Amino acid sequence: MHQFEQEIQLETLTSSPWYVVLFNDEVHSFDDVVFQLMKATGCAATDADNLAWTVHSSGKARVFDGDLESCLRVSGVLREITLVTEVQG
Repeated sequence: MHQFEQEIQLETLTSSPWYVVLFNDEVHSFDDVVFQLMKATGCAATDADNLAWTVHSSGKARVFDGDLESCLRVSGVLREITLVTEVQG
C-alpha cells in the first residue's frame, strides 16, 4: 500500500462519524449520570437529563457524536465513574 493510501485510510478512520453509546445500569444514581454526561460532553443540564432518561428507559442511548479522538475522550470521562460505554463508528 502506498503512503498516500495509508494517509487516506487513517484520515477516514479518525474522521468518519463516530459516536458514544452509554448503557443503563442499576449502580449509579440518575444525578450521577446527568453530572457525568455534562462533564464529558459539555452539554446543558436539560440535555444531559434527557439523555439519561433515554438511557434509563431504552437500556442504552447514543450520547455523543464526533471524531474518534473526541469520542474516546468522552467515553473515558464517562468511565471515570465506571459507567459502561462503547465507541462505535
